[in-house]
Amino acid sequence: MPIISGFNIKNLCSELVENSSISPSLYDKYHVKRGLRNSDGTGVVAGITNICNVHGYVLNEGEVDPIPGELIYRGYNINDLVNSVEEENRFGYEETVFLLLFGHLPTEKELSQFNAYISLRRDLPSGFVEDMILKAPSKNIMNKLSRSVLALYSYDDECENKSLETEMRTAIGLIAKLPVIMAAAYQVKRRVFDNQSMIMHPINYEENTAQCILSLLRPDRQYTDDEAKMLDRLLMLQAEHGGGNNSTFTCRVLTSSGTDPYSAYSSAISALKGFRHGGANIQVINMLDNFKANIKHWNDEGEVADYMRKTIRKETNDGSGLIYGMGHAVYTISDPRAVILKKKAFELAEGKEIEAEFRLLETIERLTPEIFAEMKGNTKAMCANVDMYSGLVYRMLGIPDELFTPLFAVARMAGWSAHRMEEIITGKRIIRPAYKAIAKGKNYVKLSERASAYKQEI
Repeated sequence: MPIISGFNIKNLCSELVENSSISPSLYDKYHVKRGLRNSDGTGVVAGITNICNVHGYVLNEGEVDPIPGELIYRGYNINDLVNSVEEENRFGYEETVFLLLFGHLPTEKELSQFNAYISLRRDLPSGFVEDMILKAPSKNIMNKLSRSVLALYSYDDECENKSLETEMRTAIGLIAKLPVIMAAAYQVKRRVFDNQSMIMHPINYEENTAQCILSLLRPDRQYTDDEAKMLDRLLMLQAEHGGGNNSTFTCRVLTSSGTDPYSAYSSAISALKGFRHGGANIQVINMLDNFKANIKHWNDEGEVADYMRKTIRKETNDGSGLIYGMGHAVYTISDPRAVILKKKAFELAEGKEIEAEFRLLETIERLTPEIFAEMKGNTKAMCANVDMYSGLVYRMLGIPDELFTPLFAVARMAGWSAHRMEEIITGKRIIRPAYKAIAKGKNYVKLSERASAYKQEI
């Protein structure tokens, strides 16, 4: 590539920072709610939904009172949904998808037909793996998921058909296909970037979503019933989380513009990739690895606490000063997903070598609120979120670290789809918030006079 003399991007970027920086005080001056958050941390109400309720506090005479967290899908508490499938010793993700999409729990016949329909929609278009995945491998599976979903538009003769029936067929098709795309993208990534063997299994149409994922990822296709059901529970817990989370809101914003489903879902995947959103689960595992490597005695709370203080002072781990897996925008006393997942994680870890890692995470969870109060004076209620234990469960299932966030996307396709349908049915208006403009007027300077004019300004 030829070098362009005198063009200095670094200097221009420095000027960009100077020209784009906004004083935090202006947000208060103009009553602008950064991140669509109120001053007390609660979210700005931007819509109405029938799909999900994420409940973590009550407003008592204008003050936020913490309560144990609740996650409710279409009126059903997540604890009841999980407990029911546990008691009946069956899988629950497909039932959860049906509930989110259609608004009611399926009958046995409806569920059986729905399971069969999903299985038959797993096939990717002819040549898709070769053209879209093999020929364009990616180190990051989330990017490949996003690109692949967008590419499926070109293989769909009904891609611009805006009927609700077509939208539903597209949504269910993507819910079915995303695990297959993820597994294929991972296998190609292994071959191209990790110099390891690539194993592509054919689809087994008798398998449900959790079974399909484990079957496609494992070289021998073998998994236990307990392993598949553990993954199934994770998928249930991550299937939906209200209209205000970043990726779902992204999906609704794009849907409100009238764009096609593939564009909306691809953008939701891209939003979920961010480390402030779905990408947080891998950050917890990276933090755990860092703590394991630098704390000699994992069961010594004093030693763990000292290292946590260094981490908060940005002296260790990734220098962010964050304790990943702790805190949530809505939940205060507890995240119901984390409560369920912690219990399941202990069941998997108890009596095994990995139990020590579970205990270390448990210690971090217990100590974080008091250390934050000690160091930052922050006495707000703080709980572990779903990311605290999800990565450890994935590891216990033998799932590679780079698939933690893609699996989140696989599960959340159900919630995105439900919210897109709701936006289509009830939204009827493009989402377009306002921004306060603060740039002052300037007199135009002719091109031939700018060099001298800029020197005078300096």
